[in-house]
Amino acid sequence: MLSSWKETLHFCRWWGVYCRRRHVNQVIGLNLFSYGLVGSLSHHIGNLTFLRTTVLQNNSFYGKVPSEIDHLFRLRVLFLSNNSFQGTVPTNLTHCSELRELNVVDNKLEGKIPEEHGALPKLRALGLANNNLTGRIPASLRNLSSLTLLSIGDNNLEGSIPEELSRTTIERIQLGINRLTGTIPSSLYNLSNMRDIELGANQLEGSLSLDIGVAFPHLSQLVLAENRFTGPVPSSLFNASMLEGTFLPKTSFTGLVPPNLGRLRNLQAINMALNQLGSVGGNDLSFINSLVNCTQLQIMAFSHNFLKGPL
Repeated sequence: MLSSWKETLHFCRWWGVYCRRRHVNQVIGLNLFSYGLVGSLSHHIGNLTFLRTTVLQNNSFYGKVPSEIDHLFRLRVLFLSNNSFQGTVPTNLTHCSELRELNVVDNKLEGKIPEEHGALPKLRALGLANNNLTGRIPASLRNLSSLTLLSIGDNNLEGSIPEELSRTTIERIQLGINRLTGTIPSSLYNLSNMRDIELGANQLEGSLSLDIGVAFPHLSQLVLAENRFTGPVPSSLFNASMLEGTFLPKTSFTGLVPPNLGRLRNLQAINMALNQLGSVGGNDLSFINSLVNCTQLQIMAFSHNFLKGPL
């Protein structure tokens, strides 16, 4: 495809390069997704001040993300995921006040999540997952009033989940595979549009809100595996009628499996293995009868608990 990048051909006719119709010398978009590109990203990208969209994901770029990115004050979308960028997450993006989506997932970035990201007023999606980031989740993210996706899993982040995130409009929060401690902040249950909660493989503790299904009526995925949660699995989960996957294994939940999970008609997978579920009495498996109503159910795991009774 890059065979079209010839000096004899106007660059606005190059594959993956998009220009304004009335101003043919103004490049507004680069879409070089999965082009097999190798090398460092030139600092000259900062000269393309009319850029609105830059998609360079799934290539083999390496080296640091050039600081000249901050010259792109019209930039709305920056996708650099699935490369081998090194160094720290760019801190000088505050001049990119139009930025809506920032995705640097699956690189080799180090250091902390910049406090400065909280100064991007229009940011809707922040993807920093699968890097080598350390430190705490900055409370400054509370200023991202338009944020709907926070994907920072598979790093080495520590500390607690900031209560201030409840000031955003997050619908998908992905914090799994870190070193987070503490409890789920009660203020997060105010985010009623939440659809995806992924907190697995951390060191979180405490019990879940008994009204979690009421608080998150649009919830589709709930991943809390490999933490230190205690207490019962809330029976209010049946109120989350859009729930497709519930993954709660290898924690320390106790009590009975909620008997009303059969109301979750969209449920495809449920995993509560490796807990301490069960009762002293005996009829702990009656919940299975209700699951026959879950016609889309493909995965069901309850092994390594204290469940007993007739099937």
